[in-house]
Amino acid sequence: MDIFLNAAIEEAVLGQQEGGIPIGSVLVIDDHIVARGHNRRIQRGSPILHAEMDCLENAGRLKAADYQRATLFSTLSPCDMCSGATLLYKIPRIVIGENQTFRGPEDYLRQRRVEVVVVNDQRCVELMSHFIRTRAALWHEDIGVESGG
Repeated sequence: MDIFLNAAIEEAVLGQQEGGIPIGSVLVIDDHIVARGHNRRIQRGSPILHAEMDCLENAGRLKAADYQRATLFSTLSPCDMCSGATLLYKIPRIVIGENQTFRGPEDYLRQRRVEVVVVNDQRCVELMSHFIRTRAALWHEDIGVESGG
């Protein structure tokens, strides 16, 4: 699991180096990374390119059976949109680097029979904590709330 979470963290750092939000994701099927992605909302001016969505986009068209053998790794707890994509494609397992700075609908995913594993990796916590402290307005934009709220 560490190798895959490390790959997601590499993606998060890459996103941060590009001036974006430091969240990364990888899609793993049969113990192989088939796609990588990171939050590119800022870089591409996109309303939907969260890390998980970018990763799924980079995977290209897969068969339903492929998704059903997959694990999605994300450095941060997936939001409603990214959780919805996981449900749509019936990805059975999500490994989350951390959910202390943001927590998506993890309980709902579990209710829908998705295995949710929260690692709470300190590197992921530090990446997001620093970003939220230094770029709060951009973070609030990413999660769809007003800067003060």
